[in-house]
Amino acid sequence: MQQRQYLVLLLLFFSVFLLFQTSYGHNVTRLLAKHPSLSTFNHYLTLTHLASEINRRTTITVLALDNAAMSSLLAEHPSIYTLKNILSLHVLLDYFGARKLHQITNGTALAATMFQATGVAPGVAGFVNITDFKGGKVGFGAEDNGGNLDSFFVKSVEELPYNISVIQISKALPSAVAEAPTPGPSELNITGIMSAHGCKVFADTLLANHEAIGTYEDNVNGGLTVFCPLDDPFKAFLPKYKNLTASKKSSFLELFGVPVYQSLSMLKSNNGIMNTLATDGASKFDITVQNEGEEVTLKTKVNTVKITGTLLDEQPVAIYTIDKVLMPSELFKAAPTPAPAPAPEMEADAPKASRSKSKSKSAPASESDSPADSPDDDPADQTADDDSAAASLGGGRFAAVGLSFLLVSLLV
Repeated sequence: MQQRQYLVLLLLFFSVFLLFQTSYGHNVTRLLAKHPSLSTFNHYLTLTHLASEINRRTTITVLALDNAAMSSLLAEHPSIYTLKNILSLHVLLDYFGARKLHQITNGTALAATMFQATGVAPGVAGFVNITDFKGGKVGFGAEDNGGNLDSFFVKSVEELPYNISVIQISKALPSAVAEAPTPGPSELNITGIMSAHGCKVFADTLLANHEAIGTYEDNVNGGLTVFCPLDDPFKAFLPKYKNLTASKKSSFLELFGVPVYQSLSMLKSNNGIMNTLATDGASKFDITVQNEGEEVTLKTKVNTVKITGTLLDEQPVAIYTIDKVLMPSELFKAAPTPAPAPAPEMEADAPKASRSKSKSKSAPASESDSPADSPDDDPADQTADDDSAAASLGGGRFAAVGLSFLLVSLLV
């Protein structure tokens, strides 16, 4: 009996240990700080804000460059924005420890990178080819570099299976796309990016509104996240938009921008209410960010939309596509609350309640003051999401209580 209790306590202790390990995750800056030969690489991961992005991700591999390799890279005098693209090509969105590198299926693998995840890299650019050669050599090469694998595995630096692996390679991965001059935030043409990737109707509408586009441009340098509706849903919505007053049109368009940079991983971890460019004191115009697994949704009190793609993710600007048009409750009617089900009829021999013959009529609301109608198929999303969230929370509590009873019973 004592041996059994000992084993259960040991299992409980180990579970708590794993919980804390998972909660705290990893810190790439601290891992690299143990290795002075990688100090320049570590410095520029911080300067380009890639370090914080790496820390938010799991299952990741960093291809570190020593100080000599970084000196060769910096000798080309890339801008900080171009350097960020180059270094993001050295962050693989998969786990490759030293052992896995020498056990690659069929000897070669193609890995997506953080550069590819930004949406800036076209085609195969942003992917890295990893090949296990005879004699224990492992080569790395950017896929847009003509298949040249001229950088090689040097050593494993730090490994936290299967969370993060830091391995040193012999030199930077050449990539014409990553090395191309990258404009600073103020030089970005955000409407041009949206127009070229399925959000032309929204971009044109934004450009036609001088107040709204001015607000977007004023926030580019300090940080901006844009959620642009795809062309088909925004075309269908245009008649409602044209019925708004000039000031309401500006507020509506500004709802699709957030005055802070939010990567997709940040949106997944920072669920909750978020102010928008339209938020102004009493005029809330806020949205609620929620995620379920990899799916991220944005909610107002009227409807729910889903993020469907990434057009740009280059701090300090991120642009995402959404599948429907966000409708703020400040401008549009929320879904009517369903009427309660009628009470069951009384049996024939039961006494009937008396009914008043007079019916009160409420005065209809003025159309000029009431918000416009919302689409019939949108508002129901909010109720469904709330119900599923409540069910998930309740399920988690029951699981926790059940586990506690199980451990207690084993101890007894």
